[in-house]
Amino acid sequence: FQSLQNVGKEKNFVFLSKKIEPSSVLETAPLFDGLKKELAWNKFSGPTFTQSYCWPPVAWGCDVVAISHQGNDPLLYIPPVLTLLQERDYQALPNMSGPLALILCPGWKKAQLVFDLLKTYRKGCRHLHPVLITLGQNKEAGSQMEIRGCAVVVTTPYSLLRLLEHNTGFLRRLCHLVLDEIDLLFSDSPEEVFTILDCYKKATAQARGNLPGQIIAVGTRWNKHITPLIKEFMNDPHIVITVIEEAAIFGNVQQVVQPCINSNRTVELLKILDFTQRNLQKVLVFTDSVTEVEMICKALKSNSIVCLKKHKESKCNAKCVLERWRKMHSSGTPAVLVLTDDCLQSLGITDATCVIHFSLPSPAVFGQRLQSMSDNFSTGIKDSAVDQEATKAKSVILLTENSSCHAPGILYYLRHAEAEIPEELYDLTARMQESEEDEKFSRPLCASLKTFGICRNRTECPDRHQINLSIDMAQNIAAEMIETPERVTILPLFIVHATNYFGRIVKKQKDQFTVLAKEMNDYFKVPGHRISVNTVEKSVFYGLREGAICHRVQVVETAAKEENVSKVTIKYIDEGRTSQVNSDQLLHLPLKFQSLPPQAVEIIVCRVKPIDNEVEWNPKVTDHINHKIKGKLHHAKVVHTLGKTVWVDPMVGVTSLPTIKMWINEYNIRSEILSMGLGTDNLEHVGEIQKLCTQIPVVDHGQSLERFRKEDTADLEEVSSPQDPLIEENAAESCNSPMFLDVFFLDDVVQTKEAEDSTVHQQKSCHPPIKWFQDDASVTLKVQILRATDSRCEFCREKVTFSAYSEGKLYVADLELYQSVIAEKSTCVIKDTEAVILLVKEKKGTWCKLLKNKNVHVSLDFECWEESEDESPFTVG
Repeated sequence: FQSLQNVGKEKNFVFLSKKIEPSSVLETAPLFDGLKKELAWNKFSGPTFTQSYCWPPVAWGCDVVAISHQGNDPLLYIPPVLTLLQERDYQALPNMSGPLALILCPGWKKAQLVFDLLKTYRKGCRHLHPVLITLGQNKEAGSQMEIRGCAVVVTTPYSLLRLLEHNTGFLRRLCHLVLDEIDLLFSDSPEEVFTILDCYKKATAQARGNLPGQIIAVGTRWNKHITPLIKEFMNDPHIVITVIEEAAIFGNVQQVVQPCINSNRTVELLKILDFTQRNLQKVLVFTDSVTEVEMICKALKSNSIVCLKKHKESKCNAKCVLERWRKMHSSGTPAVLVLTDDCLQSLGITDATCVIHFSLPSPAVFGQRLQSMSDNFSTGIKDSAVDQEATKAKSVILLTENSSCHAPGILYYLRHAEAEIPEELYDLTARMQESEEDEKFSRPLCASLKTFGICRNRTECPDRHQINLSIDMAQNIAAEMIETPERVTILPLFIVHATNYFGRIVKKQKDQFTVLAKEMNDYFKVPGHRISVNTVEKSVFYGLREGAICHRVQVVETAAKEENVSKVTIKYIDEGRTSQVNSDQLLHLPLKFQSLPPQAVEIIVCRVKPIDNEVEWNPKVTDHINHKIKGKLHHAKVVHTLGKTVWVDPMVGVTSLPTIKMWINEYNIRSEILSMGLGTDNLEHVGEIQKLCTQIPVVDHGQSLERFRKEDTADLEEVSSPQDPLIEENAAESCNSPMFLDVFFLDDVVQTKEAEDSTVHQQKSCHPPIKWFQDDASVTLKVQILRATDSRCEFCREKVTFSAYSEGKLYVADLELYQSVIAEKSTCVIKDTEAVILLVKEKKGTWCKLLKNKNVHVSLDFECWEESEDESPFTVG
């Protein structure tokens, strides 16, 4: 069954596999009374057109597939599912833990939205207790999850599969499985979804007794995987499609693209209209101008093809044309009607068998043209597109060199329909997309591209995906701030998300901002210096006092005045955050405080991204990182810069031990994220950023390293002031002793070319004496070196490389290990007379030797060796 419903003035389209009486009024909708009151209380304005067709079959307990422009709205299924949970008797189910309803969402963000809606509407429900499950990759996460007393669980495919590894009986009570945004679920994780469906089918085969199961799938687009979902897992479902283009795909409309030169379109049209009496068709030829309609009709008549025409200047009205159209076909003559799009609605034709697009339409008009064949859409689920009924409706596009305007939209649809696509359409689309990217040239650089090295949907993303030198290089980080890219000191002050921050790069010798901040605070302590601004101007620098702290701010946007005071949006130019304040809070900022350029830089941590193909960080990760790093000093290695953005890898939290004048590494941000189980490797990140920036000259940070190594960098000047509350006091202590615990980057992934080509390995070096000993879990190396400076220690799984300067000489030890170690957990501590390297063994046990090859500079440390007399002696190297 299929239907074209004209509801009021909207003339909505709906394609139905079985007849449904829509429920378009809330008062008579098939929902329980408590939920109706709750919906009304929350000012629910529905049911919408699609909801009016979806609610009844869901409330009956039937399987449902719904495809709609509103297919991402959870209220398509939540009210009727809650009604079922309140009105059905589930006493026959096994007495064990597990939900009655499970809502599977394509990502954590949608799952959170659905969960929030359930909490909103649970007030009118008994014993609902919804639970949101988002599990990371940590093995213990699934085993620790206990679900008791909840009727509804909201989760994602990956999280559910992790849970099922530890709780195989979780689905045994499940009666209602909802697949939210089925098109995204099947495009992003088809294997996972079908695995879950198999588990559901097996788990509930005998557990439910007489209670039937229900699967509800809602989305915005048809997907090829919906066909096996219906055939293998559903029971005669109600199919509701309110998007004509998607109904055409379900209905097996054949899509054909015919490339031709614009001047040859009429010749190609005549070839297509080469009918035989055995193949009678009802053909509509669409074009976008009256002139073309007349031209086509003249050409058809000259080739003995009888045709009708309709455009806004036609003398014959719609009723007359429609009657003649029907008579032509019933008399055994192929019916051909040439028309413009503005006449289609008045004609109301739905029984055409072929549509020819003489001019390429916009995607919206394309759908209206397809609707003229809706009576000939296939209504059953087919095994393949080659079924006999596939030829009942055909759409033919004449593609010319002038068709570029709508080419991307048509290509997007044809890919979705799995039609055969000629190279000419790909070429037209590529040219059009280049033009669209040029139109975005003044937009900001795409945040996803910067943060993860990729943008999942460039066509819909509003931002730029290429370098604009006038924007990206308008302000650059001062060269002296990154004179040592191997180690910069970073103070993150504003956390955008887990790997993107704004903050300052703190200079080691004398931090200019620390001096400026103290002078500003002292200046504005004097009441007479606090001069309010009468007229606020955009882009101008002002002072803003918050408690005892004074900030430099820039007005980004002004708003309308309210009683002589206006709200203005400001940017803290030394922190990177934005805020709204009253204009009367802004103070005149003397020029002497404006001479130092804005200090805020954007910081991006590389080589880590969210798990499960998510495009945003889970708030759990961002909150954890925010709490851990905000306002604390970090050491980082700069791998790339663009304007005022720095990409770092790694970035390590450091703490000062003032009593012994040392710094220690507390954590590596990337490793911290990975340890939560909600992040995974993103090895292509740096390469993608470098590829993006190939069109601009990139500063070779390695050039400054040799000059810096000649300086004594063991000392750190004070890098913070008591006036900055965001910096921990112990991080501000000065280190005036040569005893300094350097930042050692523990990641086992090979770093960038700047580090590999650094001058450490190019200069003539000496090998330091090394002594070693071990226990069951670790190996300790004591590198004999006095007052080491410029020290580096790089760990790999089967290798450790140490280098440092001592009394003007360069010492290098490149050690290939006999067995494997855990690079991320290994550490190096610089002391006054030696460097102590701790290697954490990958597998516990005793090593028979340290190195693969003998090294005369390496020997056992017998003073520390603990060995029973009956143990066999070890090889020294």
